[in-house]
Amino acid sequence: MKILDKYIITKFLTAFFFTVVMLVSVICVIDFTEKNDDFIQHDLGAWQIVSEYYVNLFPYFANLLSPITVFIAVVFVTAQLASRTEVVAMLASGISFKRFLLPYIMGSAILGGLTMAMTGWLIPIANKTRVEFEKKYIKNPYRFSGRNVHIKIGPQDYAFMESYDNVNNVGYKFALETIDGQLLKRRLTAESISWDSTKQAWHLTPQLRRTFNGEKETLKSLPARDTTLNLFPRDFASTYRLAETLTLPELNRYINQKIARGADDTQVYLSEKNERFAYPYAMFILTVIGVIMSARKSRAGVGGQIALGFVLAFVFIIFVILSRNLAAVGTLSPLLAAWVPSIVFTIIGGVLYRVIPQ
Repeated sequence: MKILDKYIITKFLTAFFFTVVMLVSVICVIDFTEKNDDFIQHDLGAWQIVSEYYVNLFPYFANLLSPITVFIAVVFVTAQLASRTEVVAMLASGISFKRFLLPYIMGSAILGGLTMAMTGWLIPIANKTRVEFEKKYIKNPYRFSGRNVHIKIGPQDYAFMESYDNVNNVGYKFALETIDGQLLKRRLTAESISWDSTKQAWHLTPQLRRTFNGEKETLKSLPARDTTLNLFPRDFASTYRLAETLTLPELNRYINQKIARGADDTQVYLSEKNERFAYPYAMFILTVIGVIMSARKSRAGVGGQIALGFVLAFVFIIFVILSRNLAAVGTLSPLLAAWVPSIVFTIIGGVLYRVIPQ
């Protein structure tokens, strides 16, 4: 690494972290003004608010805004170099534009690796505390409102509940069905099923078991009893921002469990997983676009180039939001939705590289 590379990387990373701190600090102040009434209502102390909420909220927003902040940082640094004719001097000395891009690419690689580590493990751990804080002090108490719930709990076993009370952990009109192919082999019904936290088991009220063998049906009444099922109260708990609280291994296991149970809400979690891999690449391509757009001196000055950087960065975020919504409703696959913004901006970057003279 040459002195010039160290010079550009240092300025790039410094500008990036400075932009992150400034933007996220402003957002946290705005967030505090919105939630201050909730904090006062629950009589929360300043230390509890900061340590449990804002310390964990800061890295969440830092990662969420990383495409914006990296783009702004690149534009700011490169536009400054161009305004002082440093870029002209570098290129005039025989350095090619591709070589001039190298330190920026190295800087984006550092930030991309940091982003992968944070989104895969560190931020989800912080989000666990933050989300619990929000559910306890900011959100309304959660009530499970699902009706006629079907859950696959085994290769051939399906649980059914007409309704579930997540406060007392009681399910009503319970049925457990065993289905072989398309044939119903056994159906057990009970008026209710309740979770015993001491025994870590379900308590069933008296049951009626119906066994089918061809056209023959056998009925048997069973007394109240305790049993274990591949079903837990957490399956009916709030899923508010759940995907954000799962580390990458936890997210993979949760997705596999959802798929095994035939759940219809796996898109949210698949989108979250794919976005964690797409974000580092997005930072790389936005870095390249930022250098291409700001490497030449502009009549609008540094301020105009930074303003343009803001606009393009927010356009990228809009693409991300639209892709998420399309994935949520099933219009786009989660994989494609996560990568569409990066694909679009890769094409934009290729066009800019050919059109804008370097």
